[in-house]
Amino acid sequence: MNVVFFVVAGPKIDNPKSTIYNHTVGGLIEPSPLRAPEHESNLRPILIAVVIIVVAIGVVVLLSRGSSKGPVAPHPYATNLKITDVKMSQAQNFVGASVTYIDGTVTNAGDKTVTHATVHVEFKNSMDQVVQVEDLPLRILQTGGPYPDAVDLGVSPLGPAQSKPFRLTFEHVSADWNQAYPTLQVTDVAVK
Repeated sequence: MNVVFFVVAGPKIDNPKSTIYNHTVGGLIEPSPLRAPEHESNLRPILIAVVIIVVAIGVVVLLSRGSSKGPVAPHPYATNLKITDVKMSQAQNFVGASVTYIDGTVTNAGDKTVTHATVHVEFKNSMDQVVQVEDLPLRILQTGGPYPDAVDLGVSPLGPAQSKPFRLTFEHVSADWNQAYPTLQVTDVAVK
């Protein structure tokens, strides 16, 4: 069987470069010579994104390494605040979780009124290693109502030569804690 092909000659195109049919205009148009090939245009945004991510990770690593927090030096007035009569207790809250309390007495042995104090608390394990560190505001225990209420020193300031009961509340204490009294140190103080 013989196969015969017929070639139909149409209008001759003056420019033999590739052309694209544009349906909105209704004819053929040439691609822009300034247009980059498709594979290059997709690669550029990916490379830019990778560079931005690498730079961001580098900045985070540098900032986290440079800001290592060592022990904070206590405020000079902190030596005038004496913590005594420390007692610990635990209770169940309304959702059944255990809450740990440290109650005691704080005495202002200085000549200024204390309006804020922070206590640095360290819980240790049986090998005397620190397993939990907390920095909590010292809250004064007021017993005027049916239940004791722990309020900020700003609400109930501690005057010179004055003593008041306080409470520190811990929603969670490490399971590795040795059940001994934690170390308490007043670190930050605001006076007036």
